[in-house]
Amino acid sequence: MHAHPIIETEQTQIVRPAIQPHIQIQDLNIHIDGHHILKNINLSLPNNSITSIIGPSGCGKTTLLKTLNRLIDDTKGVQVSGSVFVNGEDIYAPNAEVTHIRKKMGLLSQKPFPLPMSIYDNVAYGPRIHGTRGKKELNEIVETQLKNVGLWEEVKDRLDQSATRLSIGQQQRLCLARGLAVKPEIILGDESTSALDPISTQTIENLLIELKKDYTIVLVTHILRQARRVSDYIIFVYGGEILEFGKTEEVLLNPKHEITRQYVKGFIS
Repeated sequence: MHAHPIIETEQTQIVRPAIQPHIQIQDLNIHIDGHHILKNINLSLPNNSITSIIGPSGCGKTTLLKTLNRLIDDTKGVQVSGSVFVNGEDIYAPNAEVTHIRKKMGLLSQKPFPLPMSIYDNVAYGPRIHGTRGKKELNEIVETQLKNVGLWEEVKDRLDQSATRLSIGQQQRLCLARGLAVKPEIILGDESTSALDPISTQTIENLLIELKKDYTIVLVTHILRQARRVSDYIIFVYGGEILEFGKTEEVLLNPKHEITRQYVKGFIS
């Protein structure tokens, strides 16, 4: 059973759970070119669950996601204060090593970006970078991860073909397999089905639900139906602040804030 997630704001202080959450965010503030994008974010996300970040366009959803793997570092004019702990490690500590941190995070982007190489080499790319050289071990990794994303039977006879020849839905599953091949702790998704057809979308959603038994998953989505289908928890971001955080049904069916209620009903987009 998951611990209740926690939201702490200036108005609310809730007791922390007894178990150690996978991700803890403390007093996080993000400024970009002097603009205050994320404001006083305090969250604890439990293990082996799917948490979806929802909110209107421009509210800070993707910025929040990018803080979890330090891709926010690549944004020009960014200033970060506060802490993000992953299994107790502060990934914003002065001595934190960014490559090590990003290895912990499998990222599924809005559009699939297969590497310009074969299907096999796409999956083997990460393990090779991190020192795996044996052909037998690489073969096992490639087969295992392609099976994990339901792609093995579709591509096992053409592993040497270019990954760009796959359909968009297959490419997205390949990118997920590539991310899993480096044994991340956390899967991050940024509108990761928005470019896919309904069948491919359902395939990715089912994969994520299956994968949560082994991973903590955090998704950005603008589709409320999708958030309700796949999520254990919902974060509602508005104007750079977290207005609401709780179990999916509670947030979507019984929101505590009027702004959340208006968003869920479609009055705010």
